Amino acid sequence: MITEDRVAFRAALPNGGRLLGLDVGTKTIGTALCDAGWSFASPAELIRRTKFTADKALLAALVATQSAKGIVVGLPLNLDGTDSPRTQSTRAFARNIADLGLPILLWDERWSTQAVERQMIAEDLSRAKRAERVDKLAASYILQGAIDGLVAVQP
Repeated sequence: MITEDRVAFRAALPNGGRLLGLDVGTKTIGTALCDAGWSFASPAELIRRTKFTADKALLAALVATQSAKGIVVGLPLNLDGTDSPRTQSTRAFARNIADLGLPILLWDERWSTQAVERQMIAEDLSRAKRAERVDKLAASYILQGAIDGLVAVQP
């Protein structure tokens, strides 16, 4: 199941469980994980993209080792809420990982990268350190927004 509807996603996971958050870029995939009770999200691994089959194998291994029950994928919409070529690419990515057998929630990520960039600048991180952390932190920001929205939905 792939959905943008948090109510449907919540219904697919009546007992909660760990979620894997993804910030899918052209060169990297930032990952984040949350606890089974959907309280907090934390940055996880950064996957440097190679061939899709290798990327998918790394995601499958992460799902297995972390016992993830669902996946939240950041959806890069245009500022007016419409799809862009990158949005379509992300939707295709979600379709291609659907056979991992977990429900997938596409979550609006329009301001995630800017928000974490601003925070890292405020923390006075160097440009190099920001570059190596931004995708993982963006995935965490996306996942935290999703779990905050999911907790608000009554099962």
